[in-house]
Amino acid sequence: MPLLDALRKVADLGGPVVLLLMVVSIITLAVVLTKLVQFARAGVGRHKALTQALAHWDTGQTDKATAALSTSTSYLAPVVALAFKGGPNAETRLVAEAEARFSSLERGLRFLDSVAQLAPLLGLFGTVLGMIEAFQSMQDAGAQVDPSLLAGGIWVALLTTAVGLAIAMPTALVLSWFEARMEAERITAQKAIATVLGPIAAQPAPQPAAQPAPQGDV
Repeated sequence: MPLLDALRKVADLGGPVVLLLMVVSIITLAVVLTKLVQFARAGVGRHKALTQALAHWDTGQTDKATAALSTSTSYLAPVVALAFKGGPNAETRLVAEAEARFSSLERGLRFLDSVAQLAPLLGLFGTVLGMIEAFQSMQDAGAQVDPSLLAGGIWVALLTTAVGLAIAMPTALVLSWFEARMEAERITAQKAIATVLGPIAAQPAPQPAAQPAPQGDV
C-alpha cells in the first residue's frame, strides 16, 4: 500500500527515533478512538431526559421526575437516582459517586497529555542525534566535504522534529476537547446534585410582613 510504503520510507530515513514516534502515534490514535467510543456509550453530553427529570423534581413533581429519569441513558442517571432517595450525608456520597464516574472517563487522558508534551522533545532528541552524525561525517570527510551530503544529513535529522510536532499538535488539540468536555460534565453533575438536594419547590414561601396591631382610643 502507498501509505505503508511512505511510512516505511520515513522510518528508514529518520532512524529508530522516528520509528518510536510512529509507534507512539499508533497507540495515541488507539487511545483517542477508545475514548470517543467510551464517551459515546456513556452518553457524555446527552442529558436531555436527565434535565427533564431535574426540572420536574425542582418543581415538586417527583413522580414525573422518576419516570423521566428512567428513560435517561446518561451515566449520571444512577447518581441522580441515588440523590432522589436522599439519606444522611447525601451530598458527600453523591459527589463521590460522580467523581468515580469521572475518573473512569478521564482514564487515558494523562497518556495523551504526556504524548503532547514529550513527542516534540523526542523529535528534537532525534534531530540532535542526526546533527551529531552529520557533523561526524563531515569531520571524517576532511577537506573533501560534499555540501549536498551535509545538507542531506541535516534535513534527515530535522525530519524527526517534524514528525514529533506532527504527533504532538493534533494530540494536544484532541486532549483540549476531552478536558473541556469533562469540565462541562462536572458542572452538569454539580448542578444536578444541587437541584435534587435543594429544589425550588421545597423552599418555604415568603411570609407576609406582620401588620401592627390597631391601638384603641385613648
